[in-house]
Amino acid sequence: MDWGIFFTPYVQTVSELKVKLRGLRDQYEKNGEDSPIEFVTGRVKSQASIEEKIVRRHLDENRLSLDLQDIAGVRIMTKYVEDIYTVVDLLRQRTDFQILEERDYVTNAKPSGYRSYHIVIEYPVQMYSGELKVLAEIQVRTMAMNFWATVEHDLRYKHGELSDNLADRLTKLSESTFALDQELSEIRAVE
Repeated sequence: MDWGIFFTPYVQTVSELKVKLRGLRDQYEKNGEDSPIEFVTGRVKSQASIEEKIVRRHLDENRLSLDLQDIAGVRIMTKYVEDIYTVVDLLRQRTDFQILEERDYVTNAKPSGYRSYHIVIEYPVQMYSGELKVLAEIQVRTMAMNFWATVEHDLRYKHGELSDNLADRLTKLSESTFALDQELSEIRAVE
């Protein structure tokens, strides 16, 4: 497989989505309104990560564009939990991509404590050979959720399997992080 050619539409997808979603934030600011979007990041999954998934999940290289929904990934960070749902509503109103699937891990946290709102989209990329529809994942989460998820990912996936004690501690920290998010929302509501 020529990875350079394979990655081209995904790189373009992430680049275009970041510009468009950052543009939403700018529109709020120009109108003198608080933006539900604090910042936007994006990445294309690495070749090594994809190759690891091919082996672990017994994937066919010829079906990667169908079987992996998160090769192109964009993350939207918010200050407050309720802003997650405002952003999700904004995304649902867009006509430049089609939402295929939504998973609410904010209300229904994973057993590990992970929280985020995931949206799988089909994004039309304009290539010189014509339009190509690319699967991408948009994650929407608070900055606190992002902090926890970043640290948890580092510990769990980069340093190997965690002991039950450490996994339990991480889950409790997730609960504390979510309590912080809820407290900040309550403080905001009082203003």
